[in-house]
Amino acid sequence: MQLEMNDNDEVESAVQEPTYIYRAVVTKVYDGDTITADVDVGLGVWVHGQKLRLYGIDTPEVRGEEREEGLKVRDFVRSQMGPGRDVDVIIRTYRDSKGKYGRWLAQVYYRSQHNPSGPMVSLNDTLLARGYAKRTPY
Repeated sequence: MQLEMNDNDEVESAVQEPTYIYRAVVTKVYDGDTITADVDVGLGVWVHGQKLRLYGIDTPEVRGEEREEGLKVRDFVRSQMGPGRDVDVIIRTYRDSKGKYGRWLAQVYYRSQHNPSGPMVSLNDTLLARGYAKRTPY
């Protein structure tokens, strides 16, 4: 592999922000982009009732003018990984910080019920692809 040096004889590298990956169990789906989960932080330690905001997307709200579409998106998320479903969920948090409403920002992955032995599926990207969400910069 050939490394390129800049004018200061340094090798530049694009380093992504640190991410943290955890196993989780979804206990509540509030709306399409907000869930509550019990998170396995390792060494037998779990954080229960952690609110998570799906990173980089925005879905319709379950209140107000968007209610009908918001309920449709929420119900889709519940059908994929909601409470009572035995679904492997992995979350990747960004910046390991909370958004303005005190929720951790997360990319959520799960095993599809259509291919349970297949690769993990991104909930965030699935919602975008189905037209249930819009990209939102953070």
